[in-house]
Amino acid sequence: MRLRRSLLLVVLVSSLVFVCEGSEGDERPRYRACVQGCEQTGCVDGQCYNSCHFPVNVDLEGNILPKKALNSPHEKFLEEPLYLRWKKWDCISECRYQCMLREEVAREAGPEDPVKYHGKWPFIRIYSLQEPASVAFSVLNLLVHFQGFSSFLVLMYYKLPSRAKGPYYEYVGLWTIFGLLSMNSWIWSTVFHSRDMTFTEMLDYSSAIALIGFSLMLAIIRTGNLRAEAPRVMVAAPIIAFISTHILYLNLYKFDYGLNMIVCVVIGVAQLLIWATWGFVTKHPARFKLWSVVFGTAFAMLLEVFDFPPVWGIFDAHAIWHASTLPITYLWWSFIKDDATYRTEMLVKKSKASDFQSEDTRKTQ
Repeated sequence: MRLRRSLLLVVLVSSLVFVCEGSEGDERPRYRACVQGCEQTGCVDGQCYNSCHFPVNVDLEGNILPKKALNSPHEKFLEEPLYLRWKKWDCISECRYQCMLREEVAREAGPEDPVKYHGKWPFIRIYSLQEPASVAFSVLNLLVHFQGFSSFLVLMYYKLPSRAKGPYYEYVGLWTIFGLLSMNSWIWSTVFHSRDMTFTEMLDYSSAIALIGFSLMLAIIRTGNLRAEAPRVMVAAPIIAFISTHILYLNLYKFDYGLNMIVCVVIGVAQLLIWATWGFVTKHPARFKLWSVVFGTAFAMLLEVFDFPPVWGIFDAHAIWHASTLPITYLWWSFIKDDATYRTEMLVKKSKASDFQSEDTRKTQ
């Protein structure tokens, strides 16, 4: 039954992605005519924009065309450092945004339903942020991960007992890498939702894939209680090879959204099944937190499947999904710290028992 539900989730997400690739909004003749007119005149409904006072060299599909003029303002814009042009919008982006807003005003006056434009719902920009709610929740997720990760390090190196060679907890290195990858992923999520550009999209997707792949590796190692180096390498090597190949394929060959979503969902569902199964068979004292994280994550994934347009032009399903991960992240780091405490206490007791037996043996000799 779980396998059937997992396959159904993969099919639903895959179907959603393929629909998103060909959005209805950017195919509407009225919208395309508006964008073309804006490119030629630099104006929409009498409102003109400074970024369009030159011939653009990008078509409606985002393809680069032969340059029409040398030393144009557009060329100078692209030559500026990123930190200077970050809040500026080039002509094609400004035209798409303004024409999208005009289409939305016309839609609200009639019976039409909201549609996506170039794979995205129509959002209202706030302080030049393209998806303000997703940006805000990404920043909050980053802060929650930072708080959880830093408190985990304080627990390991300052509160729990340790040996001469380091903490008793065998998985401290893996969770440290997990914390760094998590914060890196949310940093690039914040950047990507602030401004959708080719390189920000690649970094966001690549960071997320790296985190998901490492999380699967960590789940197998922790639930399998793999403490020796050899079995860890046997688990890590194929996963790292697959994730690296997938990232290279997306960035260097073809950015296939459908394939990427299938890979992420399959790996994510596999992790949930591993942790859920381990939570049922183990007597871990923090297993109830683990189950809460597993079922909360599974519920949150539904927001990615059952998508809906943004409320007030700000809060869409993806933004609410980012919001739902906040309590899940807090519980997850709480479980990690409980696991570290539980394992450390067990190992300290074993170490003391072993020392007592050794001393008793020496006395009897």
